[in-house]
Order: sequence, then C-alpha cells, then structure tokens
Amino acid sequence: MLNQLEQLQKQAKDKHNENKKYFDKLKKKTPKNLDYVMQDLHEAEFKKTDCLECANCCKTTGPLFTSADIERISKFFRQKPQQFINQYLRIDEDNDYVLQSVPCAFLDQDNKCFIYDVRPKACREFPHTDRKKFQQISNLTLKNVAICPAAFNIVEKMKEKLPL
Repeated sequence: MLNQLEQLQKQAKDKHNENKKYFDKLKKKTPKNLDYVMQDLHEAEFKKTDCLECANCCKTTGPLFTSADIERISKFFRQKPQQFINQYLRIDEDNDYVLQSVPCAFLDQDNKCFIYDVRPKACREFPHTDRKKFQQISNLTLKNVAICPAAFNIVEKMKEKLPL
C-alpha cells in the first residue's frame, strides 16, 4: 500500500497544474448538473473502494473538530469537553481545534476507527467529493487528491465526464 500511496502523491503532483486550471475554469463556468455528476461519481467510486485498505487520510492529516464534535466525542468517552480537548486537541493557526498529532490517535492497527460512530463531521464527509457546490472547495480537493486514491479517481473521471 505504501508504494501505491507514494505513486498517488507523484501522480497528484504531476496532475496538479492541470487540475488547478480545470478547477479555475469550473468556478467560472459551473455546469448546472455538477452536483448530480459528482454524487454519481462519488457513489460509483466508493462502491469499489475500501477505505480500510488505505486510511491514508487518518495517517497523514487531521480533521477540524467542531464544538458539536467535541461534545459528542467527549460524551462517548464519558469526559468533560475540556478534558477531551486537553488530552487530544490543540488550536491551530486558523484558531480551529485539530488533533495534537498524526496519525490519528483513534486509528487502530487494522485501520479501523475507535470512535467511528461518533467521529468528527470532517471525517464523515471526507474526501468531500459529494458535497453540494463542489466547485467551492477546489483548493481542498487539490490537496485531497494527493491523500486519497478515491478522490484522485473521482477527479480524473470528473474531467472526462465534464470536459471544460
């Protein structure tokens, strides 16, 4: 898997300029059916993608934790929110709560999440390829294609299906 992820980073880097130009055009001239196309591409990709084989997102990046996430997860751990924050989180340069370190403290050896049922919203929505108004998160998507093989595949299929 490591070799595949190294390959993904290289491919994403090679395609970065092409993808950036594509997303710039997409923002200027958004197809009316973009959200529907993205939903279909996302669903098709995740029918054949097993995130447990990879978990690169959990190993290399950390999600933002909203107040609702902190409340829900601290309740799951039977802790006060401040205890949870002190134990697992820090405030980043954008003043958001993020993990103190990566890989994620809640990831086990089998790439399973200890807190899957109460995981942060950012984790539930990753890689955000089925999000409404997808064109608004192009900078995030450019980062995610280098982290997530499914996101990379979805963007490649998107460029085929919606040539600009």
